[in-house]
Amino acid sequence: MSWFIRFNKPFDVLPQFTDRGSAVSPRRTLSDFIDLPGVYPAGRLDRDSEGLMLLTDNGRLQARISDPKHKMAKTYWVQVEGVPDAVGLKALCDGVELKDGLTRPAKARRIDEPAGLWPRTPPIRVRKSVPDSWIELTIREGRNRQVRRMTAAVGHPTLRLIRYRIGEWTLDGLDPGKWETLPMPQLPAPKPKHKMRRR
Repeated sequence: MSWFIRFNKPFDVLPQFTDRGSAVSPRRTLSDFIDLPGVYPAGRLDRDSEGLMLLTDNGRLQARISDPKHKMAKTYWVQVEGVPDAVGLKALCDGVELKDGLTRPAKARRIDEPAGLWPRTPPIRVRKSVPDSWIELTIREGRNRQVRRMTAAVGHPTLRLIRYRIGEWTLDGLDPGKWETLPMPQLPAPKPKHKMRRR
């Protein structure tokens, strides 16, 4: 039987099953929450980010979800410092120049704080003199800490980052630290490998 699960990763949990860091103060990992043998993440989610992770023991499915060439959309709820205006949102949509090049076109819009959102532990640091707001950002690439770098580039540092959707799968109905099995999606048939003709 193949496994395909969704998991709501809490803040400050490593997106892997083992911690190769300090043995003196071990950090929480996926193994503190998921007890299925043989599954591994389809893509990563930073330790200081929260939200949806998909895990499977099917290598083809893992590649289909995580490989940037498939351009699977990922949607994030982002709490930022300040209130982005139309110019800042347009910049996020059109592409932001980062140290590793221009980001691909994205979708960005201001939203209210998502309904039913759980409190973060520990809570974010807020400055009374600076307002904060939420945006929904959908991207189709996966550079290192990309969302945080994009919002910082338009003048709105990220305070809290939650991945809500990957492709057709969402966080809906899944509490932090919980996981559940999903139906295995149909994968395209693998392309036949052409044999080299001898001359």
